[in-house]
This record gives sequence, structure tokens and C-alpha cells, in this order.
Amino acid sequence: MAGIQTCISGSLPKPEWLAEPEKLWSPWLLDGDELIEGKKRAIKIAVEEQLKAGISIITDGEQTRQHFVTTFIENLSGVDFKNKKKVRIRDRYDAVVPVVFEEVKRLKPVYVHDARYLRTQTNNPIKYTLPGPMTMVDTLFDDYYKSREILALKFAEILNSEAKELEAAGVNYIQFDEPAFNVFFDDVKHWGIRCLEKAVQGLKCKTVVHICYGYGIEANINWKKTLGNEWRQYENIFPLLAKSKINQISLECQNSKVPIDLIKLLRGKDVLVGSIDVATKEIETPEQVYQTLKKASEFVETKNLYACTNCGMVNLPKYIAYEKMKSLVNGSKLLSKELGII
Repeated sequence: MAGIQTCISGSLPKPEWLAEPEKLWSPWLLDGDELIEGKKRAIKIAVEEQLKAGISIITDGEQTRQHFVTTFIENLSGVDFKNKKKVRIRDRYDAVVPVVFEEVKRLKPVYVHDARYLRTQTNNPIKYTLPGPMTMVDTLFDDYYKSREILALKFAEILNSEAKELEAAGVNYIQFDEPAFNVFFDDVKHWGIRCLEKAVQGLKCKTVVHICYGYGIEANINWKKTLGNEWRQYENIFPLLAKSKINQISLECQNSKVPIDLIKLLRGKDVLVGSIDVATKEIETPEQVYQTLKKASEFVETKNLYACTNCGMVNLPKYIAYEKMKSLVNGSKLLSKELGII
């Protein structure tokens, strides 16, 4: 083993010439062929930044999407993006969202072309992120299926088709982002895990589910303040994920109030320990990263331990995101050295 592997959960800041920085749903500043070429340049820059920082598993930094969920849905038929309606997102904040008005279909690949380009940019393993079925349902107004479960199963089929093509394009890790898993525990139990397993059906690459407490936006920060001195939401879902077919679980640990011993509920799975707080511009020291990973290492076998970020870093300044990646790498090296695996 060549040390603890490192990765980011998905997104990185976009270049200021591509989209307004430090902003979710930031509109593109280019269009037409310029936008297509600009996105490719942005992927190349994101890869270079990760490699320069020493990250092991490389993503595209989600440079070709405005949002981790809605950009995927924009590429499906059956969803109206013009006549939107207001819904409550993850029981936390209101948002005006697209409306499902007929059967949803994937008429063409969404990120496969971008993944092929990413594959040409590095010899390192690469990871691609997709929204999870439950989180997709929670980001829409359903005026057709009238059932969260039925719509989620439909999305799972669509995601599985996309994931199989991503795997064929050379992707080594496919991650499904499911922050909704930390909220709708009954749904997770009754149909959420089943939908997730349907999304990964037949895949031979490593599969990941990312479950966090959200981007560092005001609504999420305020929600965290209501959770008390211990955040035990993971306790509801880890036992279910431990029995699932998913290979890796990505979670939030840095500056969180998650009892670290909950990780033992994931015995046998790879655990991506979130060791970088994306809700602050304060840059962690390698020693802080080391301490978080060290605590986690008491409850997960070394061979199953990965170092990751709590969530995406799209809404951080570019230089801060880079320095955070460097600290992630250097902190993981400290523990790797101590464990004798470097």
C-alpha cells in the first residue's frame, strides 16, 4: 500500500472567466463553442490543480455543471425548467424547482463525453460524481408520478445507464451524492437503499455514496446549529449501507459533531473520511487533518481508509480550495508514515 489515498468529494471552484466564482448555480459567462472549449479548459485546470496538490484520485471538479443535481436533470426529457414550482428542499429551505410533467427519459449521455476527456488528462484513477436517486427526487416538483419511490426507481434506471457508460469510458470510481439520506431515514430504509443499488447494478468499478451535511451555504449552516451537541444522523443509515452493495461511503468529519465511533457501523466498507471543512475559508493544517484521520483509523481498517473533503468546494475561493487539498494530502502522509504504509 502506497499510503492513504486522497480525493475530493466532487466540485472545485470554477475559473472566473467561466462562471462567477464562489457561487452555486452560477450562470455561464461564455456560450456556444466558446463555452464548450471553456469547460474543457476548466477540466484541464482542475486536474492540474489536484495533481499539483498531490491528490490520488482525480475528478473533473464538476466544471461542466452549474449544480450537482439540476445539471444532470436538465439533460433528461419529461422535466419542465420554464414553469417552476416552489418546494421544501430536504426539509430545510424553500427553492423554486423544475417540474416533472411526463415520463422522464435519458435520450443521450450526460457526462460521458466529459469523462472521456478527463481520462486523457491523467494516468491516476479517476472518479465521476452523479446525483443519487433520492436527492434527485428531493430537488423537483413531481406532477406526474405522484410517488417519490416510483420516481426514484425511474431515476435509478437512468443513472445506471449513465454509470455503465462512464465505466466504459475509463472511470474507476462512480460516486452518487445522497445528502437526502441524512434527512429522510424512513425513506432510506424502505426504498432509498434499493434505488441506490439499482443505480449501481452490474458495475465492476468501485461505487461510492457521498452523504454529508451539505455545502457551506447559510441554510445548511443554520440547520447544523439545530442538531445539538452530537450529530447522530449517520447512525440511522450506516447499518443499512454496511449490508448494501455499495463499496465506499463518503462522510463528513472535519469540524463536525459526528461521533467518530459511528464509523465502526461501516465495518468492511471503504470509508472516505471528510477531513476538510468546506463551510469555512480557514485552511486546515496538515496536523488537523492527521488528527481527524487518526481518530477515524481507530474504527476502520487501514486498507479501507481514504482521506476526503466533507463536501464540494465550488463556493470557496480557488487558492483556498488548493491549499485545503494540499493540507489533505500532507495530513494523510503524516498518518501514512506513522502507520508504516508510505
